[in-house]
Amino acid sequence: MLTAAALVFAAAPAYADAKAEDGRIGLSVYGKGLRVNDVGAHMEGHGTGVRARLITYTPKGYRSELTGWKDATPVTAALTKLSTVGWKWKGGKTFPHGTKLCVEFNTVSGEPCAVIHR
Repeated sequence: MLTAAALVFAAAPAYADAKAEDGRIGLSVYGKGLRVNDVGAHMEGHGTGVRARLITYTPKGYRSELTGWKDATPVTAALTKLSTVGWKWKGGKTFPHGTKLCVEFNTVSGEPCAVIHR
């Protein structure tokens, strides 16, 4: 989660594992096939009141909030300052084929997404 994710501006595949970035926001998805076990996200920089939530888009484009807002934790590694947040589902969470799993932060624009597929 603290390492730089592969630079991807469009949706990245989430077969097993995926990483995506959009502007100052990064997303890491860990799982297998249609089941996601862990999701981590980071935003460049620190701030007061930084929060994030997960959003899904169905294959038909319908948007829904998967999680509520969660407080991010400020992390400093050498000269890099990040705000990080993570979600873990015991036993994993299954999504329909083609679902986009995205993250958004309340303080910056950008919404990186990973496509969940077989």
